[in-house]
Amino acid sequence: MADTDPDELERRIARTRAELAKTVDAIADRVSPKRVAQRGVEEVKSRAEHLVSSVGDLVGITPRPVRFGDDPDDLWEDEQPNLGPALIAVGAVLVIGATLVMWRRRRRG
Repeated sequence: MADTDPDELERRIARTRAELAKTVDAIADRVSPKRVAQRGVEEVKSRAEHLVSSVGDLVGITPRPVRFGDDPDDLWEDEQPNLGPALIAVGAVLVIGATLVMWRRRRRG
C-alpha cells in the first residue's frame, strides 16, 4: 500500500526540493561564464608551468617563482640560463614548420 502519511510526503517533497536545488546550483556554477573562464585560466597556467618545467629540464635550469616587486636585474643572480639549446630547438621547429607549409602549398598549386 502506498505511503499516504501527509507528514512523510511533505518531508520527501522537501528533501527532493533541496536535492533539486543543489543540482540546479551545481549546473549553474558549472556553466557560469565566470567559472568557465576560471577553469580556462587554470588550465593555461598549468600548461604554461609544464612548458616552463620542460624547457628548464631541456636547458638544465630549475624554474623558481618570481614575485611582484622582484628586481628584474636580480632574477638570474644565482645562475645564468644556457638558452642555446632551447633557441636551436625553436629555430629547428620553425624551419621544419615553414618547410612543410611551403611544400603543401607547392603540391596544391
